Amino acid sequence: MANDLNNCQFIGRLGRDVEIRYMPNGNAVASLAVACGEQWKDKQGVKQERTEWVNVTAFDKLAEIMGEYLSKGSQVYIQGKMKTEKYTGNDGVEKYSTKIIANNMQMLGGGNQSAQKPAQQGGYAPKPQAPQQAQKPAPQPQQNLTTPDLDDGWSDDIPF
Repeated sequence: MANDLNNCQFIGRLGRDVEIRYMPNGNAVASLAVACGEQWKDKQGVKQERTEWVNVTAFDKLAEIMGEYLSKGSQVYIQGKMKTEKYTGNDGVEKYSTKIIANNMQMLGGGNQSAQKPAQQGGYAPKPQAPQQAQKPAPQPQQNLTTPDLDDGWSDDIPF
């Protein structure tokens, strides 16, 4: 089994705001649902659409980053592993729930979000900071320059 791979990648939009909880040891847990839509034309040429909802869970620093920067409607890339859990419902029937345990997230969709680096499990993603002012070069000593003759047929009728 050493050659198996459990890796999932999704691009979609959040269907609700990220829910953050904290475990007794203080570690953050984020829960979110990502809508991944697809479109195609059927045999009659009619446009069809389908949305697949992906339940995502993230832990620790990645969870905190998601809670701070993502909200309903945010477009996001999520990479992680699939995990299926078995539980017994209220009716006594065994049921299964599948979710993605995120270990990488990239905010998409424009603005300053697209320029940020991916946040990875256990990694550090600094808070965005205000753009820094460009450093102005130090003033140079003035030099004696001669002005060329600008009377080359152009007159004062230039509008600027």
